[in-house]
Parts: sequence; structure tokens; C-alpha cells
Amino acid sequence: MRGARCFRRVRRGPLRRGTDVAEFWLAPVTAVLIGVGSPAAGVAAAHAVQARAPLARGTHSVRAVLTEDPRARIGVDAAAAAGARVSAEVRWTAPDGSVHHGRVAVPASARAGTHTTARLDGSGRLLRGPADPERAAAEGAAVGLMTTASGALLLLGAARGVRLLLDRRRDAQWEREWERVGPEWGGAPE
Repeated sequence: MRGARCFRRVRRGPLRRGTDVAEFWLAPVTAVLIGVGSPAAGVAAAHAVQARAPLARGTHSVRAVLTEDPRARIGVDAAAAAGARVSAEVRWTAPDGSVHHGRVAVPASARAGTHTTARLDGSGRLLRGPADPERAAAEGAAVGLMTTASGALLLLGAARGVRLLLDRRRDAQWEREWERVGPEWGGAPE
């Protein structure tokens, strides 16, 4: 009931100005855009990131063999390198029997002769990027979350900017009205 009374007052009040109506609608429009538009942009961004992942349609994995030991990373000890990935040369055999070579990311602890997986596109080229669907999903979720948060902050900033512009316009209207009516109220100093 209170909301209806407030709405009626803004719509039909005798002192209603266009800036008041605009400010009245600014809050609900901003809330809807933040509540619906920002998450929708986040979901769209997450789907776009996941769709660009090399694990999309037309890719396949082949079993490859490391042909060299990965180069040691300077400043990284063996305990810290357990989860690190480095680039190393691998060899794999295509379905037609031809042998191919390329560089893929492998664990730093891998040695020559170790089997690993190489991902290829439909034409047999080696792919780079997230090696598994979980990583692609995590990257998509992170991008989606950041897009949602950034969109919400951008909308809040835009609403604040609109409110400042409305305040300036209201102040200018007030000044014009006071110049017209002020002398009648207080009289001119003599």
C-alpha cells in the first residue's frame, strides 16, 4: 500500500518535476538490470569462453610419447615443481600411420618415454589451451563471475552518474525559479 501511495505522489503531485519522475524510475530500472542483465551477461560470457575451449567439436586426443626430458625450470625445486607444467617435445602416430612431432604441456616431473595425451583438431593440428573439460568449465565460471560483477558495478556507476546529472538539472531549475520568485519573497536590499 505504501508503494502505491508513493507511486501516486510521484505521478500526480503538484510539485512534480520531470527530474523527480526520472529519479523515481532510476532505482527499479537499475535493480532489474543488475538482477537480470548482469547475470545474463555473465552466463553469455561463460558460455563463450567454454565454446572457445579446444575441447569443442571436432577435436580428439591421441596417445603420445615424450621424446625428451622437460627442461628444468630455474628457481623451482622438485617439491614445488610437482604440479608445474612445462613444454616438451612429443611424438604420436596418426591413424594413417604417419609419425608427427610437436610440443605439449606436460608435468615437470615427466621423463622421456613417458606416455601423455596430445589433443588434435579435425585436420590433425596440435591444440593448445585448457587440457581438460574441468579447467575449461572453471575458466568459464571465473570469466562469467567477473563479467557479472563488472556489469553490476558498471550499472551502479551509471545510475550514480545519472543521479548526479539529475541533481545538476534540479539545481539549475531551482536557481532559475529563485531568480524569478526570490525578489518577491524577500524584497531587494536597499
